[in-house]
Amino acid sequence: MSLTGNIAVGTEAGDLGGGADWSRTGGAPGVGAGRARLRPRTLVNLRWVGVAGQAFTLFMVAYVLHFPVPWFGCLVVIGVSAALNLMLTLTPSARLVAGRFTAVLQLGFDIIQLAALLWLTGGVANPFSLMLIAPVTLGAATLPSRDTLILGGVAVGLCLLLTVSFLPLPWRGSPSPALPEGYRFAVASAVVIGILFTAGYARQAASESQRMELALNVTETVLAREQRLSALGALAAAAAHELGTPLATISIVAREMAREAPEGPMRADALLLVSQAQRCRDILRRLAETPEAADAVHERLSLVQFVRELVEPYKDSGEVRVEALVSGAPGVEPPDLWRRPEVLHAMTSLIENAFDFARAEILVTARFDAETVAVEVRDDGPGFAPEVLARLGEPYVTSRPGAEGSRTGHVGMGLGFFIAKTLLERTGATVEFANGRRGGAMVAARWPRARIEAPL
Repeated sequence: MSLTGNIAVGTEAGDLGGGADWSRTGGAPGVGAGRARLRPRTLVNLRWVGVAGQAFTLFMVAYVLHFPVPWFGCLVVIGVSAALNLMLTLTPSARLVAGRFTAVLQLGFDIIQLAALLWLTGGVANPFSLMLIAPVTLGAATLPSRDTLILGGVAVGLCLLLTVSFLPLPWRGSPSPALPEGYRFAVASAVVIGILFTAGYARQAASESQRMELALNVTETVLAREQRLSALGALAAAAAHELGTPLATISIVAREMAREAPEGPMRADALLLVSQAQRCRDILRRLAETPEAADAVHERLSLVQFVRELVEPYKDSGEVRVEALVSGAPGVEPPDLWRRPEVLHAMTSLIENAFDFARAEILVTARFDAETVAVEVRDDGPGFAPEVLARLGEPYVTSRPGAEGSRTGHVGMGLGFFIAKTLLERTGATVEFANGRRGGAMVAARWPRARIEAPL
């Protein structure tokens, strides 16, 4: 069976869920952290761990290894950190989210405090100089890039300073070993490279995690919207059923009043009441006939009806022709499907995206056999650029034309294909995308029949 018609799209520009805003040529907007994502209490707790670790290390060096330790200076530095923590613990704002300025100040203090301890205990020759990496890495994972650069600059500057200015390394016996200047600079270079690499790695991972979190939140919003729309259809059908009886009673009583009332205003009012009651019944009858009504009949649809519903919005357009085809294996009965809002939304998004890139034709093909059901959307446009095929399915990958150059008028953020793919995979589908042998792009969703079929 085939259904043929022209495509027309009526989505709003800027609607995140409206179209499959995915890339034919690439591109992704940046997503950066605009504020700190740390509570002061988290920084306080981490600082308590640092204070305890520093005190324990001094104890081990002095009483287990029997190295001389500059107790007074070290205890003052550790005590300042503990005092800051006590002050922050008693502050009500410790329960809130830290602002950027507050987070930078606290992490900057931690870097300076650790550098002071290192200055008292051998500078970069102290093995614990590697700990300068930790505050910068935490900042890279939770702060904007500019603030991370500030923290990294402070840490690198202090590391270089500790290469040339420091007190002797605690050592059993006297004097402490003098490390060659070249070795100290090599250690400092290793620490600096560690700061840059680890902070950059954490920054990239945090940015990607934030982008994925935002995209998934948008996906959840789209799915919730589709489910609400489906629920509204069921509510309308229920209201039509419940209101039918009282409206019929009103209509009967109004007719009796009109028949018995003498000519005049009262009879005219009774006739008006009859006509308005009939109008209400007509409206409710149309609501009850809406296909989205969630009852045992309308919750399921045949594969042919499913394909027809996908292409129906586009049949009146003269720009691009859409052709729909349903085919199956010999001797296999075509399946009835559950009406699932997420599947309808995802497939409609794929067709809308194809509409923006097709030259003249889009083919929507549904195939079934005893084990699987597959739906394929193919257009005759330029196809996917080779360099972005590997990125399809990621969020923020878009090259959709601007509103003035797009047939749909949709301006997207590169989330449409990600949303469609996520919704389809949640229903058990495997999503594939490729370029056709004769050009054009192809996207196919394939389900195990048991996952999408509505049993009799």
